[in-house]
Amino acid sequence: MYPEALTTPMKKELTSKGFLDLTQPSQVEELLNKKEGTILLVVNSVCGCAAGTARPGVLKSLEISSKKPDVLATVFAGVDKEATAKAREYFAPYPPSSPSIAFFKNGELVHFIERHHIEGRSAEMIAEHLAQVYAHYC
Repeated sequence: MYPEALTTPMKKELTSKGFLDLTQPSQVEELLNKKEGTILLVVNSVCGCAAGTARPGVLKSLEISSKKPDVLATVFAGVDKEATAKAREYFAPYPPSSPSIAFFKNGELVHFIERHHIEGRSAEMIAEHLAQVYAHYC
């Protein structure tokens, strides 16, 4: 478990912009069992690629896109372990990956960005990628 003093600012980077902080498995189930609308779920992490590109890329995508997901949510790997494990059940067939970004439409996982799609890419590249996802599915 990571120290709260370390992870709280990392959580707030997303929650201060309207992301639901899913800390319990029941919260994840309630959200991801919805069969209508779009959901962007970010698996947050303490790693450098989360701080350097994933979180900034996600936030920039919401700034540059005219279409946006109906619900923004996040789980924090290594912090909210049970909630993260529950979210990962919905990501099949993708293996556990953090950070990662899942996009659901009408209860189905329709797009998934794994860690290896985040590493080595700029926040701008991730933002543009997600903006295209929103344009297609929202």
